Amino acid sequence: MTEVTDGEFTAFVTERGDALLRVAYALAGSQHAAEDLLQNALAKAYARWPRIRGDAEPYVRRILYHDQVSGWRRLARRREVPVAELPERAGQRDSGHDTDLRLLLRDALRTLPPRQRAVLTLRYLEDMSVEETAAVLGCRAGTVASQASRALARLRQLVPAFDDLVTRPEVNR
Repeated sequence: MTEVTDGEFTAFVTERGDALLRVAYALAGSQHAAEDLLQNALAKAYARWPRIRGDAEPYVRRILYHDQVSGWRRLARRREVPVAELPERAGQRDSGHDTDLRLLLRDALRTLPPRQRAVLTLRYLEDMSVEETAAVLGCRAGTVASQASRALARLRQLVPAFDDLVTRPEVNR
C-alpha cells in the first residue's frame, strides 16, 4: 500500500476505533476477545482498503458480526467450566443490585443463539432499523423481527427484572 492509503487507514482507525471496539465488546463479551475480534476485522479491512476506503465502517462492522457468529458456531460444542469463586471484577462502579442485574443480563445474553445476539446488538446497541439489520446479516426483515422478539422474550424469562433494567436510565450507561 502507498503512504497516502496507509495514512487514510490510520486516520479511519483513529477516528472510528473506539466505536468499533464497543461493538466488538458487545458481541464478544470480554475486553480481550473484543480486541482480538476488532484486530482481525481491521486486518481484513486493511487488505481491501483501496476498494472500501470510501465506505469502510459498514464493511468493518459486517466483518465483526460475521467473524463473531462464525466463532460462536465453532465454540458451540464447548461447555463452560464451573468455578468455585467468581473472579474479582476490576473497575466496578455500580452498587450491588444493579451489578447483579447487569451480570445476570450478560450471562443471559451469552445463552442466546448467535443470530439472536447479533440481532440484538445491531438493533439496540447499533440502533439500526429492521431493514438495515437484515441487510447486514443477509436475511429477511421478518427474520430480524422474529429473532429480536424471541431473544427479548428469552431475556425476560431468564432475567425477571429485565424490563426494569432496560428502562432505568441510570443503569443504561
